[in-house]
Amino acid sequence: MATPHVRRGDTRHRIQHVALSLFAEQGYEKTSLREIAEHLDVTKAALYYHFKTKEDILISIVDDLARPVDELIDWAAGQPRTLATKQEVLRRYSETLWGAAELFRFMQENQATVRELSIGETFKSKIQALGGLLKEPDYSMTDQVRCITALFSMHAGMFAMQNIEGDPDDKRAAILEVAQGLIADAHRDAHRGQTDTP
Repeated sequence: MATPHVRRGDTRHRIQHVALSLFAEQGYEKTSLREIAEHLDVTKAALYYHFKTKEDILISIVDDLARPVDELIDWAAGQPRTLATKQEVLRRYSETLWGAAELFRFMQENQATVRELSIGETFKSKIQALGGLLKEPDYSMTDQVRCITALFSMHAGMFAMQNIEGDPDDKRAAILEVAQGLIADAHRDAHRGQTDTP
């Protein structure tokens, strides 16, 4: 998968792109720095100038691609906790997910490795922060599950839809519609409980 906006002369981004492709295709553990250097047609010393370890490369990729998630969390924290805000959070997160599809494919296919690396904890904390922005403390257990499921349905949907025929934009829209529907159901249930209270 081609990474947009990568200039041939931008060595750091070329390293990230090639490394992520190799990590996703053959696994993190089976990919060596030497192999990454060979694919880039540079010496291992030249690669070492930019990154000392494979984990350094992976951390830099996660940091770059996670920036939009951090910006989304910051934006949402300053908004009213309305259904419209929560659905906008999901819409923006959908854009981020699809823009970083190769990273998420790697994380899906290398879950054991991701858990052992520092990026696992980084990713987990961002998901928890997003989940906290979608659910409310006074939601019923069912509605809290709906909110968390909305988030994870976007991850699962992205991978499940890879093998289903159809336009990528239509797939993304369908996944987003399901996620936003779950949030709407949770919001409706909570609102109905408030209006039913004498």
